[in-house]
Amino acid sequence: MNTAQRSIQQYISAKDSNRPHLLDQAFTPNAILHMVVRTGSITFPDHVEGRTAIGEVLVSRFGQTYENVYTFCLAAPPPANAEAFQCKWLVAMSDKNSGEARVGCGLYDWQFDPASRLAKRLTITIEHMKTLPATDLPMIMAWASKLDYPWCRPEAIIDNAPDSSAFQDVIQFVMNPINEESSVRH
Repeated sequence: MNTAQRSIQQYISAKDSNRPHLLDQAFTPNAILHMVVRTGSITFPDHVEGRTAIGEVLVSRFGQTYENVYTFCLAAPPPANAEAFQCKWLVAMSDKNSGEARVGCGLYDWQFDPASRLAKRLTITIEHMKTLPATDLPMIMAWASKLDYPWCRPEAIIDNAPDSSAFQDVIQFVMNPINEESSVRH
């Protein structure tokens, strides 16, 4: 039996490992994706319809540009029968062409089909996406690879974060409760 947690994990595995076929275990065929991008350092279409199109945007095209991707849900997993789930997320990755490190954060807002527990709607808010020099990549990857994956406590992110002022606003976002951040517009 599928669960909300499994659907989220399959999405993360598909995106982080460039395996679009796993989206069959994450989204309904007619799923809808909304993107709210509050930073100019990364672009996505604001509305995508259908699992195939979502895979093209969030997995295939994403995987052409980025590698070493670690996506973390900063909460305990949802109950098996959840129909909705919201959590903060953090991503660490590298740009394939430049070797630069990227660290970003935002909010996932999931809605699940009650029968299949597959996601029928996902809103991804990108609050921050920081670009760090390629020389910082080993430090970022060492940090990300030691965190619990994909479900990680925000305190673990903060307690083990590299000492870098380059992504302090990411750390600040992770520290604040969701309700405070959801009303902030950048």
